[in-house]
Amino acid sequence: MEVLELARWQFGITTVYHFLMVPLTIGLSILVAAMQTRWVRTGELRHLKMTKFWGKLLLVNFAMGVVTGIVQEFQFGMNWSAYSRFVGDVFGAPLAMEGLVAFFVESTFLGLWIFGWDRLPKKVHLACAWAFSLATMASAYFILAANSWMQHPVGVTFENGKPTMNSIWAVLTNNTALAAIPHTLAGAFSVAAAFLVGVAGWHLWRRGDHSDVWRSSLRLGGWVGVAAFAVLAITGDTQGKLMFEQQPMKMASAEALCHTEKPASFSIIAIGDVAGSNCEDVKTFTVPALLSFLAHNDFRTEVKGVEDLITEYQAKYGTNYPDDPALGSLAGKPIDYVPNLPVTYWGFRMMIGFGAISAGIGVLALWLTRRGRTPGSRWFPRLVLGGIATPFLGNSAGWIFTEMGRQPFVVVPNPSGVDGVWMFTAQAVSHVTTGEVWTSLIALTSVYAALGVVELYLMRKYIRGGVDAVMPPETTADSDKPGEDTLAFAY
Repeated sequence: MEVLELARWQFGITTVYHFLMVPLTIGLSILVAAMQTRWVRTGELRHLKMTKFWGKLLLVNFAMGVVTGIVQEFQFGMNWSAYSRFVGDVFGAPLAMEGLVAFFVESTFLGLWIFGWDRLPKKVHLACAWAFSLATMASAYFILAANSWMQHPVGVTFENGKPTMNSIWAVLTNNTALAAIPHTLAGAFSVAAAFLVGVAGWHLWRRGDHSDVWRSSLRLGGWVGVAAFAVLAITGDTQGKLMFEQQPMKMASAEALCHTEKPASFSIIAIGDVAGSNCEDVKTFTVPALLSFLAHNDFRTEVKGVEDLITEYQAKYGTNYPDDPALGSLAGKPIDYVPNLPVTYWGFRMMIGFGAISAGIGVLALWLTRRGRTPGSRWFPRLVLGGIATPFLGNSAGWIFTEMGRQPFVVVPNPSGVDGVWMFTAQAVSHVTTGEVWTSLIALTSVYAALGVVELYLMRKYIRGGVDAVMPPETTADSDKPGEDTLAFAY
């Protein structure tokens, strides 16, 4: 492997691993704050137990997310220094806002929430929970604004061979970012909802203590999961229409649409090699004209295929890479404008499929627990525990599709933007040796694997421990009317 390929593998591994923690933190933080709000308003001990139990799991996950997230920004200097120099004037602003504003508020109020249970007034302590939760969403907003600029550069001029920002407002209100943010947040709530349904469903099936806690948690997770999937479908449609305008090659690749069609059919599933030259031989199930509607809200509109888009891209951005020794074996070679078709095609469908499965499990869990029922079948705990993985897989598949689908660009050209504001991934890598990248790749992957074992151990420990592991014995009796001792403990 060459430096470029190794650097891409390293960034992909560390990013996907880190993003396993991020959506759970975002979604669970809001739900925990809502649980605490319910307890403060009603005084029901059930909601205090829910806040304590799910809050403990939130803290474990947040800690792991912080540790793995630090590596992400270091990699820009480690393996992608040419990219950092090119986009630094733009990329640095939202990242600085994320670190200095969002993460500062996030960590400060989380600390107050952790250590303020018996020290802060009730409503002040609750405000800390909401401040932390909303700060996690603000953090996601700034990161997504930076990522969306790479997908659709705006708010810049092109000076001295690199983009110079002339409007931070344009960067922060990029229509690509405004579409990605609600979609990503809905994905985060989907992850948190499946987590609640899985863990609470398993405890409820065991028929142990605190059944009121587990029933309330499961039903909360079920309803949130269904609502999140509805938002995912709506925002996903919006994102898709923007991609057809801004990155037509990505969406043509997602459909393995080799040739322009008018109207264009949507491929449900394909059998065979979607990367083959004759796509018609492998497409098996299609919905006529649906792709045209998804692209332009019109069942008769033309959708350009991969072959025609290659010609357009070659005319705009060249047929060959520059003859630059820094590009290694790619120097002077023809540019392949088509992303990995199997990854984009199947990644797109895995994203949708796993999301639908997660929502379906939520609906089934709600049905089986209606009117006070308790599921007794042996398959139920296996189903809900396995369902925890589905939105994680859907989120990962979506991000892999989004990032790999823009290749060979690391900064995608804006069709209506400033000329020159784009960059090939091959030009973005640092001048390092393969041995150096292999060393960091092996080291980071090994450390992340160890951290994964630690997180799974801690999660399993506190999940199995249930409410009793996070509440003093005198407060764990099943009662909805806490006495003075309970309130004194809590604050």
